Amino acid sequence: MLDGKVIMIAGASSGIGAAAARLFAAEGAQVVLMARREERIQALAEELTASGAQASACAGDVTRPDDVARVVTSAVKIYGRLDGAFNNAGWATAGTRLHEDDEADFHRVLEVNLLGVWNCLRQQIPAMLDSGTGGSIVNTSSHAGVAATGASAAYVAAKHAVLGLTKAAAADYGRDKIRVNALVVGATRTELMEEVISATPALEEAFTSRSAQQRMAAPAEVAQAAAWLLSDRSSFVTGSSMAVDGGATAL
Repeated sequence: MLDGKVIMIAGASSGIGAAAARLFAAEGAQVVLMARREERIQALAEELTASGAQASACAGDVTRPDDVARVVTSAVKIYGRLDGAFNNAGWATAGTRLHEDDEADFHRVLEVNLLGVWNCLRQQIPAMLDSGTGGSIVNTSSHAGVAATGASAAYVAAKHAVLGLTKAAAADYGRDKIRVNALVVGATRTELMEEVISATPALEEAFTSRSAQQRMAAPAEVAQAAAWLLSDRSSFVTGSSMAVDGGATAL
C-alpha cells in the first residue's frame, strides 16, 4: 500500500508511532523515525533494517523547530524526497479540572500536541512543494478533539486545535496535491495511556465505556488507518477527521 513512499513518523519511539513504523515498512515505505528517545528509535530502525526494510532514525523534539527541520532535511538527503508524514507525537494529563491544572503542564501539553504539529507542518509542506509531486500528511488528534473526555482541559483544547490546523492546511495546499487529514483517536493502549491510568485508575473504565466496542484500541489498529490515509488509495480524501475510536464519537 505504501510501496516506495518516503514517510516521516514523529513520536515513533513507542505506542502508535512504533506500530506505524512497523506497519508502514511492511507495506513498502522507507521510514524516517523521529522521537526524543534516540536509543528507542535507533533500535527500531535497526529492527526494521534487519527485516529488509529501509529505515533511519533521527532524534529530535517536535517542540523545537530546528529539530524538525533537521529531520526533514535528513529524510530528503537520504531518500531524495518526502512523500508522507505521520505527526503522532503527543503528551497528556488527566484527572484534574481546569482550575486545578498545573501551569507548566498546561503549556507542555499545548507545546507537544499543538505547537509540535505546527512545527512539523511548517517543515514538511515545503519539502513536498519542492518535490512537485505532492504528498500526504496525517495528524493525530483524539476523541478529545471533538468532545470533553476526562482528559485535561489543555489536552482537549490542543486536540481540537489540531483538527483546525488540519483543515486549514488541507485548504491551503489542496491545489499543490498535498493532502492533510487527521485521526480522531479513541482510547488506545499506549505507554502514555498506561501512565495516565496508573495515575488515575478510575479513568480506565471511563475510557473503555465510551467505546461502542467497550474496549481500547491496540496501537496497530490506529496505524492501519494512518497507512490508508498516507496511501494513494485515499487520493480524494483531504481535510477529514477520521474517527478511529471504536464508535465513541457515534454514541
